[in-house]
Amino acid sequence: MAQDNKVVSLGGLKASGRFSLPTGLVRLRDQSGEALRKVLGNFFDRADDTLFDMADRAASNQDQAAYFDAMRELRLRRKTMMVSILQHISRAFNDIGRFTPGSGDSVLQDIDEEALSLVEHADLEQRVAIDNLIAKLRNRNIESIQLLTARVQSLVPQIRLSASQMPLSPEVICGGVSEACADLDVDIRAKLVVLKLFDKLLADILANVYQQANDILIAEGVMPDMKRPPLQGRSPAPPSPGGGRGQPPESARRYVAPSHPTFSELSDLLHQGGASATEPGVTPSAAAASAGVILDTGSLMARLNELQPRAAQWEDGHVVPLGEQLRVVLSSEGGQRYSVAQVDSDVINLVSMLFEFILEDRQLHPVMKALIGRLQIPVLKVALSDKNFFNRGGHPVRKLLNELAMSAIGWTEKRAGQRDPLREKIEQVVGQIVTGYQDNIGIFEELLQEFTHFVDLDRRRRELVEQRLRDAEEGRARQERAANIANEALKQAILGRALAEPMATMLRDAWCKYLQWVVLREGEASGSWASARKLTDKLVWSLDPGNPGGNTRSELLREIPGIVDGVRKALQEIAWDPFATDKIIRDLELAHVDVFQRLVAFREAPAEPAVEKAAEDSTETAAQEIPASPDEHPQEEPASNTPEATASAEATSALSENALARADALTVGSWIELTREGGKVRCKLAAFIKATGKYIFVNRSGSKIAEFLRDDLARSMEADEITMLDDGLIFDRALESIIDNLKHNRKD
Repeated sequence: MAQDNKVVSLGGLKASGRFSLPTGLVRLRDQSGEALRKVLGNFFDRADDTLFDMADRAASNQDQAAYFDAMRELRLRRKTMMVSILQHISRAFNDIGRFTPGSGDSVLQDIDEEALSLVEHADLEQRVAIDNLIAKLRNRNIESIQLLTARVQSLVPQIRLSASQMPLSPEVICGGVSEACADLDVDIRAKLVVLKLFDKLLADILANVYQQANDILIAEGVMPDMKRPPLQGRSPAPPSPGGGRGQPPESARRYVAPSHPTFSELSDLLHQGGASATEPGVTPSAAAASAGVILDTGSLMARLNELQPRAAQWEDGHVVPLGEQLRVVLSSEGGQRYSVAQVDSDVINLVSMLFEFILEDRQLHPVMKALIGRLQIPVLKVALSDKNFFNRGGHPVRKLLNELAMSAIGWTEKRAGQRDPLREKIEQVVGQIVTGYQDNIGIFEELLQEFTHFVDLDRRRRELVEQRLRDAEEGRARQERAANIANEALKQAILGRALAEPMATMLRDAWCKYLQWVVLREGEASGSWASARKLTDKLVWSLDPGNPGGNTRSELLREIPGIVDGVRKALQEIAWDPFATDKIIRDLELAHVDVFQRLVAFREAPAEPAVEKAAEDSTETAAQEIPASPDEHPQEEPASNTPEATASAEATSALSENALARADALTVGSWIELTREGGKVRCKLAAFIKATGKYIFVNRSGSKIAEFLRDDLARSMEADEITMLDDGLIFDRALESIIDNLKHNRKD
């Protein structure tokens, strides 16, 4: 039987080097490859129909053309794209640990001094779309992915495997998608339509692929008893040799043993610690014994349903703690005291502790705490009806709480009358839950999907704003660096030369701009820069030959035409004003005439010492004028014996190693709280510009808030003017805090 030419054998490529894949990974590679082939085949089948429907409903001819272009291109390149994606995943298996996913650099990447060119808008749009797809896949399948990553890592313990290098990670799969879409012969609108299709049609289907992949390894006997994903270590990654300003290497985030107990284990900790949310200071068993009537779960839920709508009537910023709300539930008009079953009491305790952590969390603004605090009763109802709420990392309610909290990390109140889309969206989500949730958990899933879509769009907008800011900062850094290089070249060229004022002005303005242009366009290692330096030396020499010899006049006569022509062409290259260029050439010609006249005078009467001294003074003046361009600000180092230099050195040495290490460990994307005279501001590190050594911070809208040099940043950290914010998953942080507190309060 002939082999289907659409089938790509993931075992066809041998792993490079001597390392051979373990049997479990070989089985995973082959079977997951077949599963993905079927998934991709189904995707292309559905894509054609989906694109046709989208074109039929298009609001404009431009949109319709983009849909039809995408549909035609997908039909033509279906086979090629499938092969490209599957081969990309194959390489992740065969070169495990050495393979870098090809999804493109993160938008928040560390800025490389040698790669400061502006990012094309179309490329940026595609990168953002891929990054959003990666985030969506990881968020929706986080538990399955973590389980799979832990199992794969256990098969190759000798390899430091980062989360993104796991062969079926979202980064690997989306990297294959990115490579496959790179060669599509369509404009960016149609290409983004294709990427949106992957987002729309693949995000949910891949959940089955991850589950099947885990089942394959379980069948191979790989960690079959592991039910919950291990936690990633929270300790900060050590700074890289070049400083810690970029994203920390994922290989530094090692997996540790699971530390989240099951609900039954949490209950045991509660009983050992004697905690009770319904009766503070009394054990749950004692509270139940002293109560008159025990409410079953159904009766308790009915009372909670009556209590829930009251949260919608709270004033802005007001939160009623869960324990205080439950007093209404556990009491009657006749003063009868109700109690609940032991299991329900444990759930109440845990949910109460969860929201205590959230409402005390300094990472969140009080307004956002108050909004999330309105979900206490709905979350309690979910936990009472589903005891797996505390066990499932991918539970929709947990994921929604995490999404709400993460989106609000950098939020600050807007001015009166200014629209706040994020606050409005969170208020809408919370309001729908408070007024609409009874017992259908689907409302959380729907709102999670809706809110995730909103956050994705908002993040994409902010990332575009941040990218433009980074582009501007990079351009400014390039310009500053080019100005320093050009000024230094001019200083060296005029050293020991006496220049007339018109020529000194020309060098300081027009010629300096030309040298900067060459550095920016070609780089200081290029042949063009070497030629520009050579022309500069000749130009300055032609204006002041120094100590002329017998052949100086003939050399000038031979070189000056080429020098003048070179100056004219150089100024034309940078589009210098034509009238100003003509004046510069006339002044240059007059300066050359003066040089020839001085040569004649020099032969007739050698320069007196006083004249030589005047020439030296003129040279010194010209040298001082070069870096004084009004458009540039070259960085000058103060003399080491000045008071300013001494004070600066003492201030730097006074900084502790710990403060400097904290500054170096700050990574792009980290959120901080900055204390200023006007109050506290929340912002994140958007980029570190190596060329200038500047840390650039932006607010949640992507607007620049502050910039620091390394020592200034360390000094502010040491003075507690900068506080780090933890943008980790709030539910996981809360659960860890609960466990720590219960263990600490455990009775001997």
